[in-house]
Amino acid sequence: MKKLFFVIFLVSYASFSQEIALLKYSGGGDWYANPTSLTNLIRFCNTTIATKIKAKPAVVTPNSPDLLSYPFVHMTGHGNVVFSDADVTNLRNYLNSGGFLHVDDNYGMDQYIRKEIKKIFPNTTLVEIPANHALFQKPFLFANGLPKIHEHDGKRPQAFGIFVANKLVLLYTYECDLGDGWEDPEVHNDPAEVREKALKMGANIINYIFNN
Repeated sequence: MKKLFFVIFLVSYASFSQEIALLKYSGGGDWYANPTSLTNLIRFCNTTIATKIKAKPAVVTPNSPDLLSYPFVHMTGHGNVVFSDADVTNLRNYLNSGGFLHVDDNYGMDQYIRKEIKKIFPNTTLVEIPANHALFQKPFLFANGLPKIHEHDGKRPQAFGIFVANKLVLLYTYECDLGDGWEDPEVHNDPAEVREKALKMGANIINYIFNN
């Protein structure tokens, strides 16, 4: 059984292309929020850190066999999230096989997503990722960890994670609004330096996935 799992792991990871995806989940939450964010992040990464990611992100559901095709899957929204049993099983297999899920709370998701993450990893607790983690070190230094992009209620931004074999496989960015900072400039009218900060943090996430 162990040998079989190892083979599955290698085949799954080898099949990853440089294409990223947005997670279309159930429950009523607006999974489609920030429609320009991933396209802009891809353009920024391809320009600044020499990635070769396809220009248009895919859309994938949690229970789709296509999930294993993407090294990075992004999830965002403001509302409810519900993972079915099939979703949970597929997401767990994906993350245990080398995949990476970034959950970006667009304010309003927190109370729902924590319960759904617990379904995927019932014996593992989200832990805060320290500022000295590789995620915040390169290619752009974030000495204080996750940056604050949009201010809503005065809470500090936090990055939480689930680790498998000491590798970060699930990143949950909270009180940050990172994806909003990736959107087209006219959407939120963010200052250029705020938007650049968000894109650089996104590039660090992509860099971590492709180089660790």
